Amino acid sequence: MQVQELVGLVPWTFIAQICNLFIQAYLIKKFLLKPVNEMLEKRRAKANAEIEDATKARLEAEEMKASYEENMHRARLEASEIVTAAQKNAAAKSEEILREAASQAAAIKNKAEADIAREKAKAVNDIKNEIGGMAVEIAGKVIEKELSESDHARLIDDFISSVGETV
Repeated sequence: MQVQELVGLVPWTFIAQICNLFIQAYLIKKFLLKPVNEMLEKRRAKANAEIEDATKARLEAEEMKASYEENMHRARLEASEIVTAAQKNAAAKSEEILREAASQAAAIKNKAEADIAREKAKAVNDIKNEIGGMAVEIAGKVIEKELSESDHARLIDDFISSVGETV
């Protein structure tokens, strides 16, 4: 009987296995690793492109935000200027209205004073006319009583002076 060796090294089998290993490594590298690496590189490039796009979008958003804030600041300033101008216009108009009212009040007062003076003069003239009528009546009474001319003049003067004091 022949004894079989459990652990042995057959040179032709060993060489064939090494060649088989190299062939398998080459085939795996060429047909499996190369497409996998290409696919990973495409994914990496796509991810980098998306990151760059996101960075650009973020920068654009920040620029838009800064522009928006600047526009809002300008709008607030313009609104403040408009409100200030409106307040100044309102104050000027109120002062003008007050001046017009004061001038109208002065004109009304002057007219009232002129009317009062005119009415006073009219009343004085009416009283003088009445005095003239009364003087005639007094003269009639004097004639009846036969007063002297000096007494008559004195009565008229007294009556006129007393009427002038009451006016």
